[in-house]
Amino acid sequence: MEKLNKPAILVVDMLNDFVYGALACDRGKAIVPATAQLLDAAREKGVPVIFCNDCHRKGIDRELKLWGDHAIAGTEGAQVIPELKLCDKDYVVPKRRYSGFFQTDLDILLKELGVQTVVMTGLHAHMCVRHTSADAYCLGYDVVVAKEATDSFTEEDYNIGIAYLKTCYGADAYSNEELIAAF
Repeated sequence: MEKLNKPAILVVDMLNDFVYGALACDRGKAIVPATAQLLDAAREKGVPVIFCNDCHRKGIDRELKLWGDHAIAGTEGAQVIPELKLCDKDYVVPKRRYSGFFQTDLDILLKELGVQTVVMTGLHAHMCVRHTSADAYCLGYDVVVAKEATDSFTEEDYNIGIAYLKTCYGADAYSNEELIAAF
């Protein structure tokens, strides 16, 4: 694997409600150590870490009709899980839809940081990671996936999501070891 071209890590929905709360996912719990390892290495090497977090308005956001109340703005459920050690040099982009780009400032943030490659992590490979990857690709970013730091509700959903990212966006999936060496 070659060095990544001006990378940033996008951490999608690694929130209390997705890992432990309203939409708890056992497979989400399983990726926490690998995600923390990758984020620590990225921070150490000066690679930006950007959290793309569901942050819903109770009673009006469309997603709540499908998924019930989760990640409501201002609640503990909408906070990044403590194991990922959100710090002052990280960035947080709140989102109200699946994609981290849809009507947020993620694109301008990435452009201001000079990012060319987004490294996708988080939940869920077939939904929010997929939609964020789609917009990243359409906006001209290279997309890669941290395979040990991304998952879905089921193995089937994960495999579908990763296959879609590879087929539609040319996104390769790499281990933490490969990614850290390529920072």
